[in-house]
Amino acid sequence: MNIISKKKLALLLMLSLICSSLMFGQEKSSNNDIWLHYFGKNKITEKFSFSFEATMRYANGFSEKQQYFVRPSVDYQFTKSFMGSLGYSHYNTYSYGNPSLNKIAIPEDHFWIQGAFVYNHGDLKISHRLRDEFRYVGVTAMQSNGDFAIDHYEYRNRMRYMLLFNYPLIKNAETTQLFALFGDEVFMNLGSNAGKTFLNQNRIIGGVGYNFNKNHQIQLSYIHQNIWNFSNTLQESNPTVRLSYITNFDFSK
Repeated sequence: MNIISKKKLALLLMLSLICSSLMFGQEKSSNNDIWLHYFGKNKITEKFSFSFEATMRYANGFSEKQQYFVRPSVDYQFTKSFMGSLGYSHYNTYSYGNPSLNKIAIPEDHFWIQGAFVYNHGDLKISHRLRDEFRYVGVTAMQSNGDFAIDHYEYRNRMRYMLLFNYPLIKNAETTQLFALFGDEVFMNLGSNAGKTFLNQNRIIGGVGYNFNKNHQIQLSYIHQNIWNFSNTLQESNPTVRLSYITNFDFSK
């Protein structure tokens, strides 16, 4: 065995040991999720718009509540391709699944700033979205009676990047009626209080959408959601169906 082969073998062994140590003790669970989702954009002026997003998420069919959130934002169209947003989110993540990610329902409030860059390559629409979230997450502690309760809120920073492709399947004149979408979104823990794992979530997204008209759209998507808990002791791998209703209104005219 030559020196190069020995180095490759040593590197492979080292990587195997690192991967084994990262996976040791980590439990895994899987939940079949259903997400009901709404997103509405309301154009106020030529540059400014107000958006509102809300969702209700269920685990294992509709048998367990997984999470809900509300998310308003103010958006500014810098150029035809680039939009910046400033927003707020309120979450409530329930205790669900076996094993459960949380002991009790966890509240979270955070502010965020986002940039979205959208362009076309022929018929293919390509979207890049980068969001920085400044999170205040409820932390549980056991009480004297043995029950868990929210003891305090902890600041955490998370970066999200999504790449999404949109391709028309059926057109009516120049207007797209039916389209396909595919993409991926990764959630990254950052900063001094990032937890034990760099990845917070990853979502692989695929689906179809239908435009009823310029104001109303519906999407049906499959999302494979992976979640790593803060202590990196539990990983969820969740097959998910998401039904989205999307509105787009222009009040600037």
